[in-house]
Amino acid sequence: MKKFYVLDTNVLLRDYTAIYSFDNNVVVIPSCVLEEIDSKKKLSDGLGFNARAFSREIDELRKLGNLRQGVVLRNGSTLYFELTPNESKVYDMFLSKTGDNALLAAAHALSAREAGDSGAEVVVVSLDANVRVKADIVGLKAEDYQFDKVLTSTDDMHKGYVVHEDADPELINSFYRDREAHIDGSNENEFIILRNGSQSAFGRVRGGKLKPLYHYTGDPVWGLTALNVEQKMALDLLLDPEIHLVTITGKAGTGKTLLALAAALQQTLDDSLYRKILVARPVVPMGKDIGYLPGEIEDKLRPWMQPIYDNLEQLFDTKKDDDLEGILAGMSRELQVEALTYIRGRSIPNQFIIIDEAQNLNRHEVKTILTRLGEGSKIVLVGDPAQIDHPFLDQYSSGLTYVVEKLKGQKRVGHIHLEKGERSEIAQLCADLL
Repeated sequence: MKKFYVLDTNVLLRDYTAIYSFDNNVVVIPSCVLEEIDSKKKLSDGLGFNARAFSREIDELRKLGNLRQGVVLRNGSTLYFELTPNESKVYDMFLSKTGDNALLAAAHALSAREAGDSGAEVVVVSLDANVRVKADIVGLKAEDYQFDKVLTSTDDMHKGYVVHEDADPELINSFYRDREAHIDGSNENEFIILRNGSQSAFGRVRGGKLKPLYHYTGDPVWGLTALNVEQKMALDLLLDPEIHLVTITGKAGTGKTLLALAAALQQTLDDSLYRKILVARPVVPMGKDIGYLPGEIEDKLRPWMQPIYDNLEQLFDTKKDDDLEGILAGMSRELQVEALTYIRGRSIPNQFIIIDEAQNLNRHEVKTILTRLGEGSKIVLVGDPAQIDHPFLDQYSSGLTYVVEKLKGQKRVGHIHLEKGERSEIAQLCADLL
């Protein structure tokens, strides 16, 4: 028997193609959801894009028939719109006519009608846990939206390296002797750690064979030396000009942004491999936003970009803010720090690009950024999927997770997950236990 899936606004604002995810069933859009989506169309971020894209999609589907009576989609599902009732016991239970309660009222009316006619099951699909709880209270089945999640467990997340315990001692010996070894079932640019008792070795898979690190030799990179094996792996990817896309994940204090900036400064200012460094981050606040900021664009961006400046202060070993301001003023042609808002429509050749806090990007936004990459450029996505501030994303659907999982094993792409915090002992303790 076909099920009736009632979609919440947040599902469509995260994935405007969600109506095609329920094969051979009935997809229902309450009129209150359409109103909420219409209110988001003028936003300039990913939510606005999805709102506009969904509106265009629905407008095309009108050509297939009356949406109130239902139209058949290309995947065999039926889509139709349900009018939100003005009166419902749902409003009485929760004492208001908010958007969430209007959604549940529509689903409740649909359930009463369809259960009586055919016994069909009505399911509310929402990203909002509170809506799912409310649905349970009023006797409706509710589910999270799973179709755009590339993972179902953090245990399955690609780390960029694999540890082989009890490795064959002869394999380790031949690796040191021949400077390469054959490892079955490994992805291109994946790091392999071989261990057997006191013997150990590690390298990166290149051309189907495990080879020693070539680009990071242990020498300081813009004054920075790797403090653990994962940082060595990260620097080997960051310093390899043949790797055009690097993703680095890890908890706070593991050195993600600092390593990327050090590699960018050395390869741009010292080695002249790139013409310019572009550092950007999404403007997504943690906690309550403080509202509009005074001043010119540089003044407005400074609070958002302060984490970048903190890292630059460490790399340039400056003691005062004025010292860093002077350095940055003298490097205005080589180093640019900006918000991601201004990256759409650009083509960026011969630059080393760092996108900080990339876990707050959705699929559309991360695709928009990566397709800006011009000839001779390298881009680094840095973030912690466990610290997402975006209201409609989680670590399984984030654009950063999407890129890591979809592009692993590609010749020009590398990834590393940093485990050990190096900011301070107390920072690592808090990251682990809090």
